[in-house]
Amino acid sequence: MRLPRFLTALRQSPSGAAGAVLVALVAAGACFGPVVAPYAPNAPNYVHALQPPTLDHWGGTDEFGRDVLSRVLYGARISLGVAVLGVAGGLLPGIVLGLMTGYYRGRLDDVVMRAVDVLLAFPGILLAIAMVAILGPGLQNIVMAIGIFSLPGFTRLVRGSTLQVSSLDYIEAVRAQGARSSWILLRHILPNIMAPLIVIATLRLGGAILTESALAFLGLGAPPPTPEWGAILSNAKDNLVTSPYLAVAPGIALVLTVLGFNLLGDGLQDTLDPRLRT
Repeated sequence: MRLPRFLTALRQSPSGAAGAVLVALVAAGACFGPVVAPYAPNAPNYVHALQPPTLDHWGGTDEFGRDVLSRVLYGARISLGVAVLGVAGGLLPGIVLGLMTGYYRGRLDDVVMRAVDVLLAFPGILLAIAMVAILGPGLQNIVMAIGIFSLPGFTRLVRGSTLQVSSLDYIEAVRAQGARSSWILLRHILPNIMAPLIVIATLRLGGAILTESALAFLGLGAPPPTPEWGAILSNAKDNLVTSPYLAVAPGIALVLTVLGFNLLGDGLQDTLDPRLRT
């Protein structure tokens, strides 16, 4: 589907359009947050510690006097970056493994699918916690953990779609003309299975942001005072009774971001799936 037609179809999906707007706002905050943030994210100001929201500090200040809104704007870049890299780290190998197993089948299919079944036996968040606990806290390890627990889902999706597409008549015709397997996979099969991949990857981004925030909340993210949304919420819980406003800005940012990706994924499904288009 060409871009103008895609945008037109997306506008016809209210949920997809709303999700696209939310994702665009979060992306703009991640790109331009350091420019528009009123204060440095890690600059303490003990004179104004635990100050409620004012015209000078719209989100209030934490126990060190740091501006909460500035930390949330800076944290958007970290959360989105980790989510995108983690999902890409699971998507790309998942495409390769899914294409290989779905097209060639045989022993390769048996070995890869059994390994995928083993990974699917563990809940994603528990697998991520275990990996980061073993490898140590840090953004690189979180990216690796998100990529590994995203890999099985993408692999199974690509494999199933490849099995379906490779059995169609036009693939048999191309194969009968002597086309190489690599040409068939890249030119005829991969383009025809991209629609569900785009939808699932978009939905996975919301889950990846939640996973990154959960790990940061548990102290398994980047070392302090890195302004991660999960870490900001973790600090807010210690003063939740006396200063509940500390959790408002990061909580709203997290909810709106995940909601935006979920709505966008639903809209993309309505747009890209020909069975749902009218």
